[in-house]
Amino acid sequence: MVSNVAVFASGGGSNFENLALRSRESGFDIKVLIVDSPDVFALKRAEKLNIPSIIIDRGAYSSKREFETAIREAVSGFNIDYIVLAGFMRILSAEFINAYKDRIINLHPSLLPSFKGRNGIEDAYNYGVKVTGVTVHYVDAGIDTGKIIEQSAVIIEEDDTLQSLEDKIHQAEYELYPEALKKVLDGRV
Repeated sequence: MVSNVAVFASGGGSNFENLALRSRESGFDIKVLIVDSPDVFALKRAEKLNIPSIIIDRGAYSSKREFETAIREAVSGFNIDYIVLAGFMRILSAEFINAYKDRIINLHPSLLPSFKGRNGIEDAYNYGVKVTGVTVHYVDAGIDTGKIIEQSAVIIEEDDTLQSLEDKIHQAEYELYPEALKKVLDGRV
């Protein structure tokens, strides 16, 4: 059975596009892309892939609750099984998360529980660790604290720059995210 997915993004959308290209083999169908700004490149990727997209511009709402209500209303018309965060740079409220309990999945660019938050790659690089990586996890009310689904390590070489490390992390993300989603959808988590 194919699961219906909504992808939330806030930026370029390279992980969204990768998921869309690998969705059939991973057992899901992306029904809609939700973005939080009209200026994100992910919208162009959705258009190219013929995937419906909806802009829920955070700046248009006076409160987080109103913003999240608009998202819930937008998603409600698509019979969504899972919400997949792909570079969505908003912290969702506990109320929103509880409405989709164990059905929101996030990708984080570090080996959690290390280097939580917005700057996982840069934080790991600046700290000087020799191994970092990528984590796919369920979203809970904490920041990057949900149950880990899958992880992949990335070695930081002596000659790596922050940019080369970012490139390596993104390659690891492109492999890990579809595999981890397939694992969830197959009931192996």
